Amino acid sequence: MRTLIKQLHEGHYSCVILSRDGIKTFTNPGVADLLYLLNHESQTLKGALVADKVVGKAAAALLILGMVAEVYAEAISTPALEFLNDHQVPVTFMEEIPFVMNRQKDGWCPMERLAFDEYSPQIIKGKIEEFINNKP
Repeated sequence: MRTLIKQLHEGHYSCVILSRDGIKTFTNPGVADLLYLLNHESQTLKGALVADKVVGKAAAALLILGMVAEVYAEAISTPALEFLNDHQVPVTFMEEIPFVMNRQKDGWCPMERLAFDEYSPQIIKGKIEEFINNKP
């Protein structure tokens, strides 16, 4: 995991994943990359080590569905941490935050809000897809 964390920082990536296929790096903000992997390259997530800048509950749901082995987060929301712990996904982090803020830093991230009261990773995934598909 140390190598992934170092790469996360040095490469200024949003996410770094070590899977059986090697290391993959991502730069997109939000959950788009995780959702893509889950829907199109799920073998990349299964058993993978994941280092991410920010993990909210929506991302946690995708990581749970992807059956990752371990997660490191620079910042993790309390709901995401509890969700990952409830699903026995080992987590380490630098900072726990009450919730993930939106990009304008003036309120909740829409993904965090839609996942907040849900306890099924599959339902959260459906809500994420619905949100993304209904974006203008």
